[in-house]
Amino acid sequence: MSRFAIELADIQSARRALRDIILPTPVLPATRLSAELGGSIFYKAENTQQSGSFKIRGAYNTIIHLSPEEKQRGVIAPSAGNHAQGVAQAAQLLGVKATIVMPERAPLTKVVATRRLGAEVILHGATFDDAMAYAHALKEERGLTYVHAFDHPRVIAGQGTIGLELVEALPDLNQLVVPIGGGGLISGIALAVKTLLPHVRIIGVQAAGCAPVPASLAAGHPVTAPTAHTIADGIAVKRPGELTLPMIQALVDDVVTVDDEEIVMAIAHVLQYSRLVVEGAGAAGVAALLSGKVPVQPHQVTATILCGGNIDANLLMRVIEYALVRQGRYLLLRTSVDDRPGGLAGLVNHVASTGASVMDLFHRRGMWRVPIDRAGVELILEVRDEEHAQMVINSLEQAGYHCEREPNWPI
Repeated sequence: MSRFAIELADIQSARRALRDIILPTPVLPATRLSAELGGSIFYKAENTQQSGSFKIRGAYNTIIHLSPEEKQRGVIAPSAGNHAQGVAQAAQLLGVKATIVMPERAPLTKVVATRRLGAEVILHGATFDDAMAYAHALKEERGLTYVHAFDHPRVIAGQGTIGLELVEALPDLNQLVVPIGGGGLISGIALAVKTLLPHVRIIGVQAAGCAPVPASLAAGHPVTAPTAHTIADGIAVKRPGELTLPMIQALVDDVVTVDDEEIVMAIAHVLQYSRLVVEGAGAAGVAALLSGKVPVQPHQVTATILCGGNIDANLLMRVIEYALVRQGRYLLLRTSVDDRPGGLAGLVNHVASTGASVMDLFHRRGMWRVPIDRAGVELILEVRDEEHAQMVINSLEQAGYHCEREPNWPI
């Protein structure tokens, strides 16, 4: 009798069930990250999976094993987005009606994608946990079968198939970094990897804005986080599972947290240097590595799971802008010019001579308490890097334009 909800045989059985359904996602070298941090770092690109995340693994493995009567009645699931699409797609493949309850502020991209997969989508509550409570109520009201996002043996086993693929692709693996929401992903993967490669160190990562696992581990039972406020909506789960927490306690070596700024920079890093689009949850492991919260040793083989790529396009635009500012690629300056014909043209021409590009310009008299004979100007400039930004500022100062730089823009 296994001491956990599942054993390795359950994960192997799930793999057989999923063989013709899922994509065996690639394990890709993180060349730039390896160069920056040392060691050999790899990405398990679950963002390239069907429906854009790993969730179809657990959802399909659960629904395919339902009785004919349960399939006939239909299934219901709560989700912040990715589980929704996984359940919707699995249900569509198996001819089962799916109802999905999502938080009211779930990313529009995920809501639309779930509806396109044929599911009924109901928006309810501010958080995943609110959606989960309402889904339980609808389950009883409509006689539906509940498909848990993480705390079910078949869900955990389905997610664990990622661990089997990792062990085959990286037999020399030393360290594995996995995002944690409710714990289904890390529980299944940790069981598979620790069973086959017991020496591998496994580190979980939670978003600082919703991190109940460290407190739950300390208490010895699931503890509910007071808030769920993070860009990583896919792991914004306020309470870990009753099945998953003991597995994390026994199989995971450490759990760290990353803040939203670290997650933003990780999304941008993966996009810029690996040409892969990931959402906040998908970048959590990269954030832990980039921030140094999970150290990488020389000659060590490290992997992390890019668990999802379903990021809203508008949010991605803001993330890119934020990262470019942090990298010194965008520059916000305030200065002033003589309030006469040609005054503004002289400033713009001087900016052009430095090789910077004007992205936006705001010109107004009487701003920032400038003298009566001058007009205030706010410039957003695109520059090559921080060194170029400093050169532009110095050049403008030498030309007589006193500049004030906004250091925290666009916060």
